[in-house]
Amino acid sequence: MAPVPTLERPPRPPDELDHTIHLTDPDDELELGGGRMTFLEHLDELRKRLIGMVGGILVGCIVSFSLLPRIFRFIMVPLQQMLPDGGKMITTAGPEYFMLHIKVGLLGGLVVAAPWVLFQIWLFVAPGLYSHEKRFTIPFVAGASVFFFGGAAFAHYVAFPVIWRFFIDFSSDEFVVFMPRIGDVLSLYMKIVLGLGIVFQMPVLVLALARMGLVTAGFLFRNFKYALLIIAILGAVLSPGGDIVGQLVMGGPMLVLYVFSIGVAWVFQKRRKAEI
Repeated sequence: MAPVPTLERPPRPPDELDHTIHLTDPDDELELGGGRMTFLEHLDELRKRLIGMVGGILVGCIVSFSLLPRIFRFIMVPLQQMLPDGGKMITTAGPEYFMLHIKVGLLGGLVVAAPWVLFQIWLFVAPGLYSHEKRFTIPFVAGASVFFFGGAAFAHYVAFPVIWRFFIDFSSDEFVVFMPRIGDVLSLYMKIVLGLGIVFQMPVLVLALARMGLVTAGFLFRNFKYALLIIAILGAVLSPGGDIVGQLVMGGPMLVLYVFSIGVAWVFQKRRKAEI
């Protein structure tokens, strides 16, 4: 039999070529190795990460309790020195002072384990990210840790002394003697340190959302008035005493961080490339 001739499609002229705009980034491809995780697999992954967090915090507590006298003096001595006439804080319950040392050790352990906890959070989120986004593991953990330590340092050296000084000055007159309970003072200190440590994660969160294409600098700028309202509410909620000074001390850094986050989003936001 004679071979059947095949018809070849002639090449298309240049004026008929498709001028298609490709809006997808070639890097935006999910790794197809494991497929999608089921609900039970997500729960199992969450369990593993929670166990990892608890284990890291326990190791941090071991380090913290080994340095407990130094950490305790680092926190308490500056507060006692701010009291008028060399005053001292008081305790009104037998176990209070003992439990105070336990709380200080736990707080130190949490601060020491913060990078590991943030790493476990990243590992829980990572399966839902694109392959090129998973390369940001080290920058994310390092940046989040730096901002957490920065927030804790700001709370220790700036925020808490301002609030504490306000309470001391306001309560020191001819009618009252300011003798604060040491347990209440530590609770106030812990709330401010942990609160600002979390608040200072705002730029890192915005950076992650901007790289995923979920937020842009324009979106944050257009919704500035709503962000200002939310910041005012959070400042009132996070303020330990509910006073105006505490609200300003807690809300002021959030406002500065939001403005800074707009710049972060503008620099790192996902820009789609058009290819003709």
